[in-house]
Amino acid sequence: MPILWRGLLQTLLLAAIVVPLGLLHGMAIALLSRASSRWVRWPLAVWTDTFRALPPLVLLIFLYAGLPFLGVDLGPWGAVALAFFLNTGSYYGEVLRAGLDSVPPGQMEAARALGLRPALALWLVVIPQAVRNVLPDLVSNTLEVVKLTSIASVVAVPELLFQARQAQSVTYNASPIVAAALAYFIILWPVVRLLSRLENRAVLTARG
Repeated sequence: MPILWRGLLQTLLLAAIVVPLGLLHGMAIALLSRASSRWVRWPLAVWTDTFRALPPLVLLIFLYAGLPFLGVDLGPWGAVALAFFLNTGSYYGEVLRAGLDSVPPGQMEAARALGLRPALALWLVVIPQAVRNVLPDLVSNTLEVVKLTSIASVVAVPELLFQARQAQSVTYNASPIVAAALAYFIILWPVVRLLSRLENRAVLTARG
């Protein structure tokens, strides 16, 4: 149990790092995608599609094992953080872009009429509405991100799955793996229930 507990703490720490990184990356993508210049939008579309198409595990192994051949050694934690930043940020970006597009342009005009500067109007008026409109999708993506943290075990980050496998090598039975699965369930089940409530509320709102 002490081994699994240390792994659980590492998993929570990893999630606390990669989720905000992904959201920041996603917000930057969503805002830049609204640029009027095609020289900004087109490279951004290629960037987003590239990291959405690459499997997270392949990207992680490339960053961890491939970059050292180019003289760049990120280490396990650095490789995991960058891989999730690139991969999950692309998905968050598409969700947040859809949220920004769902806000009527009149909201920005009304905020400007009240004397708010464009950046402040965007931050205080447009972005909160955009996030609310796509909240179920954001929660769903976050759920997937937390589950994906288990791939960090491939590069020896001592998260829950890695520690469970280490404990299994000592106990010679499947009980550590079962305990790790149970821990994931206990952590993520409330998020799943929250997602269901948000989805049901969205359906009821759409029906008017």
